[in-house]
Amino acid sequence: MSALAPTMQAFFTERLIGQRQASPHTIAAYRDTFRLLLSFVQKRTGVRPRDIEDLDAETVAAFLDHLERERGNGPRTRNARLAAIRSLYHYAALRHPEHAATIARVVAIPTKRHDRAIVCYLDEQETAALLAAPDHTRWIGRRDHPLMTLTIQTGLRFSELIALRCRDARLAARRTSKRPARAASTASRH
Repeated sequence: MSALAPTMQAFFTERLIGQRQASPHTIAAYRDTFRLLLSFVQKRTGVRPRDIEDLDAETVAAFLDHLERERGNGPRTRNARLAAIRSLYHYAALRHPEHAATIARVVAIPTKRHDRAIVCYLDEQETAALLAAPDHTRWIGRRDHPLMTLTIQTGLRFSELIALRCRDARLAARRTSKRPARAASTASRH
């Protein structure tokens, strides 16, 4: 019996969607990874992979090399694809202990090191130029200026910025109550 197809289906429906509540983007990225992997194996062997043993460590390593050499993917993309494969294999380890050796070898495939981008910050002149760019005579400029200001001052990511809603803003000044201070001072007298 083929263990691969039902395991993959359960991985997507039970694990990613049901348990992890993964975003549609994550699900699509994982789907694309497995489409590429299965297509690679079929082209390489002429047979559609049917079992977990058909996707052993050597095959997965060859797939990862294929991503870099033939598809031109960088180490980050390779590592993201490997993370999706590892996630499936961690899930499969619980359902198919008979494939433990194959799963362990795939999970042990190391990620590839890559250069990390140096985080740069805007200096005062760059910040001023950015904030001066929106045209305040137009509605879109009056909208963009406070969004840019908020982003610069808080360091929000773009996804966090666009997820903000009006109900998230509290424009009223916070009032501080003097009662706790009085209560603390009277409590110290007793």
